[in-house]
Amino acid sequence: MSRRRSSLRPHPVSTAGRFVFIALALIFALGPVLYGFLLSLRPFNAIVQEPLNLIPSLGEIDFSAYTTAMLDPEQGGFGLGRFVINSLVVALCTIVLSIVVSILGAYAAARLRYLGRGVVNAIILGVYLFPGIVLSVPLFVLLAKAGLTGSLVGLFLVYVATTVPVSIYMLRNYFQALPESIEEAAIVDGASLWQMLRSVVLPVALPGVVATAVYVFMIAWNEYFYALLFLVQDRALWTAPLGISQLADFNVPVTVLLAGALAVTAPVVVLFFIAQRYLVDGLTAGAEK
Repeated sequence: MSRRRSSLRPHPVSTAGRFVFIALALIFALGPVLYGFLLSLRPFNAIVQEPLNLIPSLGEIDFSAYTTAMLDPEQGGFGLGRFVINSLVVALCTIVLSIVVSILGAYAAARLRYLGRGVVNAIILGVYLFPGIVLSVPLFVLLAKAGLTGSLVGLFLVYVATTVPVSIYMLRNYFQALPESIEEAAIVDGASLWQMLRSVVLPVALPGVVATAVYVFMIAWNEYFYALLFLVQDRALWTAPLGISQLADFNVPVTVLLAGALAVTAPVVVLFFIAQRYLVDGLTAGAEK
């Protein structure tokens, strides 16, 4: 007797089509990055002579473009390493304060019933929709009166002010999707609001918190306009986007530009893989609860 194919088993043609589609998507997505990485390993003279030679020979492999991009100008480089450290400090501090404030604000917006709740939620969404250039003037005036212009602390406060609305909006939607039964069970067991939020809600909401933290990090890491507005006069305090912009000059070798771009992208990629692991752990913890 012939064995009938299960309706749940994918057809071989469909499976092959998926593999082809995924392979093409990877080629289009990772192809330019791989090409730039291979070019950054070749000497500039070799690229000028043979720009389409994708695979460098063992004798051509040269990491001097990365050292030139990362070292300080006093050491013959472009100072991108210092700019990356500045961006890391500002972005990590932004994550900590923005997420702490957003968790409290988002939970209040999602669960607590108070007068004017709908108006507050509308204001949060409205601030999120404001373009950055509209908020630049009042933010600059406030920081100038506080004496924080031209400092990483001032830029950090600006990033917190601009990321808290979007963080609250994202976490509010996530808190609204969580079942209220787990909170009611904690209250019945005698837990206070802070105990319930710390021991019950946050472990279940960990995937949303981590996803929001990654989004906040990417905003603070890639932001260029406010960094240019507040730090343009002090080169030692520049962030990574400002440092990359200087490498776009025609006098900078293309190998140094590619090396700097890849070095700036590396922290985002590393953070994504770390966050991906915590997302899976958070989903498992939520299921066990």
